[in-house]
Amino acid sequence: MSDSATSYPVGTAAAAGLAVCHICHKLAPESHHECPRCGAAMHLRATDSLQRTLALAFTACVLYIPANILPIMTTTQLGTPEPSTIIGGVVLLINLGSYPVAAVIFIASVMVPSGKLLAIFWLCWGVSRGQKTSFQQRTVMYRVTEFIGKWSMVDVFVVAILVALIQLGGLLSINAGPAAIAFGGVVIVTMLSAESFDSRLIWDQYHGGAEPDRPTAAAGSPEQGEAG
Repeated sequence: MSDSATSYPVGTAAAAGLAVCHICHKLAPESHHECPRCGAAMHLRATDSLQRTLALAFTACVLYIPANILPIMTTTQLGTPEPSTIIGGVVLLINLGSYPVAAVIFIASVMVPSGKLLAIFWLCWGVSRGQKTSFQQRTVMYRVTEFIGKWSMVDVFVVAILVALIQLGGLLSINAGPAAIAFGGVVIVTMLSAESFDSRLIWDQYHGGAEPDRPTAAAGSPEQGEAG
């Protein structure tokens, strides 16, 4: 169903036939497909926002499996290679006494991606089920989810730094594993998933979930013309 044929709650810009530019935040009539100020594309709601968000989130879940199963780095000590997964790398860094680095990797590689995926699924579930509570909390969760996405690549950066710095020949060396590529894909896909979610869908249900006809659609309708 197109945006022009969709009903929106009274009190929203969409109900008044106004769209907001995502670049300069200017309000303009929905008939303007381009922002009159900056020329960016304008639309009332992102097309198929939930479908694209869920598709990207499920893709991230699939990539997260090899990111945890395959070795993210291989530590070679005295010629003996020791591949380590994400959790194994955290344990290895703890044994080496690098507690701050181990904490950063655990938070960025386990807690942040898992929490971000759960938050995205919960937001999509709330919108699809028409949940009419906790609007502010869901908005805050979306903002946090979108913000932490840019810090999710810390783990990959740490592995890259370790690979660059710890190269002591046959004594000790660290090399990146295939899980680093998979984890990088998880980070990128989750960022795209968060960006695909249209947070305005949360507030479309704010007015008691009622979706009356838009004023522009009611004005000049055939029923009014016959009644006059």
